[in-house]
Amino acid sequence: MQEPPHPLPRWTLATPIVAWAVLAASPYAGEHGLFLVLVALALAAAVFASVHHAEVVAHRVGEPLGTLVLAVAVTIIEVALIVSVMLSAGPEKSGLARDTVFAAVMIVCNGIVGLCLLLGGLRHGEQDFRVRGANAALSVLAALSVLTLVMPNYLSAVPGPVLSPSQLAFAGVSSLVLYGVFVFIQTVRHRDYFLAGEANGDESAHAAPPGLTTTLVSSIALPVCLIAVVLLAKKLSPAVERMVVGAGAPEAVVGIVIAALVLLPEGMAAARAAHANRLQTALNLALGSALASIGLTIPTVAAVFVSVGRPLTLGIGGMETVLLALTLLVSTLTLATGRTTILQGAVHLSVFAAYLFLSVTH
Repeated sequence: MQEPPHPLPRWTLATPIVAWAVLAASPYAGEHGLFLVLVALALAAAVFASVHHAEVVAHRVGEPLGTLVLAVAVTIIEVALIVSVMLSAGPEKSGLARDTVFAAVMIVCNGIVGLCLLLGGLRHGEQDFRVRGANAALSVLAALSVLTLVMPNYLSAVPGPVLSPSQLAFAGVSSLVLYGVFVFIQTVRHRDYFLAGEANGDESAHAAPPGLTTTLVSSIALPVCLIAVVLLAKKLSPAVERMVVGAGAPEAVVGIVIAALVLLPEGMAAARAAHANRLQTALNLALGSALASIGLTIPTVAAVFVSVGRPLTLGIGGMETVLLALTLLVSTLTLATGRTTILQGAVHLSVFAAYLFLSVTH
């Protein structure tokens, strides 16, 4: 049987080539202002290309497995970026993983989810999703975030917001196990919890899936684009850090910038899904990316730092703890009914705005 034609746009194939050409030229261009602008443009193009390739793969493999493709791929590369920066910078970056993971949770649960609910509500009025799947993801997210980001502040084995080596090892193993159980529930045991009950007017619900050749090309192009995204973000990060320091902002803002850059592909994909009346897919992708950020980042960073014998700062401050508690409370209320409007989107975005403002001014 001949596979249906489903050609990829040429720009999605040219973008990774251009992005890697920019990366290859970076040792010779240094940190010239015009070249950094070119890096930023290549980064944006690579983000859009990665979103397109992820959607092609997701359409082929189906839900909810498709939503894991982008989330896990981005998180694995994000972990590599965090570990490389922390190990190369020394003890002064011991809190980068904490700042980045907390920023990822706030960006996803308030920024991305709020934007999805607002866009979907503006276009479609009310949108539906499955409560059981969303609540399952939120319960795991609450447990992981509190145990890894809040609990270190209340333990006395080691002074400061850090864990002893045995506690750090336990936190890493428990995070990985809990995330693995969630993925098993999402993709195997209770897969129906994460499937939309009906098309709900989705324009792409009846579109023919891409052919095998197209899917294979996108499967190769996706990691190529994502690696380029992270490397380009790493190239921009020193300039961003200098801007943060020059503006007198707290160092935690660097973690926000890193998380925002790495989460751009997932945020774009989730927003497009919500705009197309696929809120279930948008929530699967958004909440799944937050879970992957904690469930994969913490175990990996914990293993590396236990092996090298260096302290790892995990506990968040008082202001961040209050914002996390507010985020979990608002998310619980939002996901309790299975229906959303622009009101819930506005609430989440207001919490996200408060997080950004307080992170810079506190």
